[in-house]
Amino acid sequence: MADKPYVICHMMASVDGRIDCGMTIKLRGNDEYYATLDALDAPTRVSGRVTARTEMALSGEFRSEGEALGAAGFGRAAAADGYNIVVDTKGTLLWPDQSGNPMPLLVLTSEQVGKDYLAYLDERHISWIACGDGHIDLVRACEILADEFGVERMAVVGGGHINAGFLDAGLLNEVSVLIGPGIDGRGGMVSVFDGLPMDREPIALKLESVTPYDDGAVWLRYSL
Repeated sequence: MADKPYVICHMMASVDGRIDCGMTIKLRGNDEYYATLDALDAPTRVSGRVTARTEMALSGEFRSEGEALGAAGFGRAAAADGYNIVVDTKGTLLWPDQSGNPMPLLVLTSEQVGKDYLAYLDERHISWIACGDGHIDLVRACEILADEFGVERMAVVGGGHINAGFLDAGLLNEVSVLIGPGIDGRGGMVSVFDGLPMDREPIALKLESVTPYDDGAVWLRYSL
């Protein structure tokens, strides 16, 4: 593989491994989540579309009416020490203008994205990478992030399917989980890694550190 960033998956979860934000925010240990994230020294952060739609994007949806890009490409609207990367395969999320943002947005999408959506991003000073036919080629995207955007370390911060995508592509160097002292237990809730095929073998990890907190939370760090 060509150069790529050092990639850490960092999540907060209940004891049963669930990551619903509406649940984890109610657990003791939630206050440690961002402190542990900052301690990882990964100024670029990666979120999935569902997480971004809930926490970052504007309301509404972009409806492309034009031609698909049909090839790999990228647009760099700004140079920054870190980016907020959002995985949006088809290009549907709406965004505010990113001019002057010290941690600007970068949208990661497939080659099937509409050219009109990329023009929309350009108008709002939003960087983008398009690669992969139908599905995003995460390996190639990471190469572009390293070579063209200077990204050296980044944290994948959910949800469970994008975490699993980076894991399945062999891109994770480290898994960092802050476990809050509580149980979700609800059926069908997404876990830290979710959506891989049922025949997939477990992936072994090496424990690097365990940090307990007075409120009952525990921070676990593993290497792959």
